[in-house]
Amino acid sequence: MAGVTFDTGALIAAERNDRRMWSLHAGFLAEEVAPVVPAPVLAEAWRGGPGQANLVRVLSMCNLEWMTETRLRKVGVLAGQSNHDDVVDVTVAEGAIRRGDAVVTSNREHIDKVGQAVGLTLCIEDV
Repeated sequence: MAGVTFDTGALIAAERNDRRMWSLHAGFLAEEVAPVVPAPVLAEAWRGGPGQANLVRVLSMCNLEWMTETRLRKVGVLAGQSNHDDVVDVTVAEGAIRRGDAVVTSNREHIDKVGQAVGLTLCIEDV
């Protein structure tokens, strides 16, 4: 595993103060692995307001990955290959595949589906 990518479920788990999520996060940081959060994941998780203090806290220890036109096109191709219409899931999988990252998710099946479409089994941590 080169690194780790958080999907929306991981951010929601952190926001809800899920012990497993915070334990995983602490372990990554202890190994000097800064989790990656693709920009669409942040958009899907963010609702604003003071109730998201834990989300703000976890994000402060992550790297936000912006989307370029080239990456957006790759995500679109991968969405077609995997026959999966949730571009946030496909964005998470595309970045994890490209970087060799593990994925922290609450929706293993969706991430697996994208990996399988390109003949890969992704390392997945469930929250």
